[in-house]
Amino acid sequence: MKSRRRPYAEQRPQDLGGGVWSVPVPIPGNPLGYTLVYAVDSPKGPVLVDAGWNHPDAWQALSGGLSALGLDVSAVSGVVVTHFHPDHAGLAGQVRQASGAWIAMHENDAALVRIMNEHTADEHDDFQSDMLRRAGADPGETRRARAPRPTPPVPPDRELRDGDLVELPGRKLRALHTPGHTPGHICLHLEDADRLFTGDHVLPDITPHIGIYPFDRDDVDPLGDFLDSLDRVGELGPLDALPAHEWIFPDVAARAAQIRHHHEEKLVRLRALLAQRPAPLTIWEVAAMMTWNRPWDELSPVLKGMAAGEAAAHLRALEARGQVRRVAGVDPVRFQALDS
Repeated sequence: MKSRRRPYAEQRPQDLGGGVWSVPVPIPGNPLGYTLVYAVDSPKGPVLVDAGWNHPDAWQALSGGLSALGLDVSAVSGVVVTHFHPDHAGLAGQVRQASGAWIAMHENDAALVRIMNEHTADEHDDFQSDMLRRAGADPGETRRARAPRPTPPVPPDRELRDGDLVELPGRKLRALHTPGHTPGHICLHLEDADRLFTGDHVLPDITPHIGIYPFDRDDVDPLGDFLDSLDRVGELGPLDALPAHEWIFPDVAARAAQIRHHHEEKLVRLRALLAQRPAPLTIWEVAAMMTWNRPWDELSPVLKGMAAGEAAAHLRALEARGQVRRVAGVDPVRFQALDS
């Protein structure tokens, strides 16, 4: 099926009806192109769902887009962030400066934002280098695969938990904790209109990155969390989905089921690949064996690092299911298939 994705230059602010608007905000240098920021009407001023990347062009697009819809960024009463990534949380601080708005996100992501703000860029580089080394990357790959750290988002004023209502007088906007893409990712159910703001959790044409950081953690299972979260979204039924990227689409439950099936098939293929190898493999070796949108050798070093994070999450999910094991006492960490 041909993708309906269109470049940012073809996007326009839209009145979606029912007191909901969307503003496309560019992401400089990113193939996703833009983040869809939503505004929801409120007697105290509009509440934004996400804010966009912290960049002058993005700020101009957000403030100008709101103005084109008859809204004023200085009147925004709140920003609820679906997750801490910079294309969602980056401009929240500037919106707060312009309007005095509160900022809210899930408590798990709020904790990560505090950690990010407490550490320097050099400490971030050291963390990445050691993580890549333990995954099995050679020294040259370790240097090249480090991603530059974006400016950390500002800490939120309010922390949300699963089931909390966002402050939106006259309406019901409920947080649904959907971890996986980040530990504190939330979808937001506009219950009075049967619409679901899905952030990056459920997108119409692509699937979000599900990684594990550090790669060799054995105390969390982000892919397992993500699959469980897809089931929770599916239980809401065929709601209209308002995602943070690509386009608005109907029947979020059907799309959630498709994404779950995609990952289950990926897990089956990965288990089969490991079963064919007599010796345990590093995370980096496993990532090189997996199927990506381009051949492994054509991926940039930074994308190889992201692929390793996703490979690690799939290995951890298989480990949690008792289908693979990690070899004890080796560095870099290695995994091996267990007999079925």
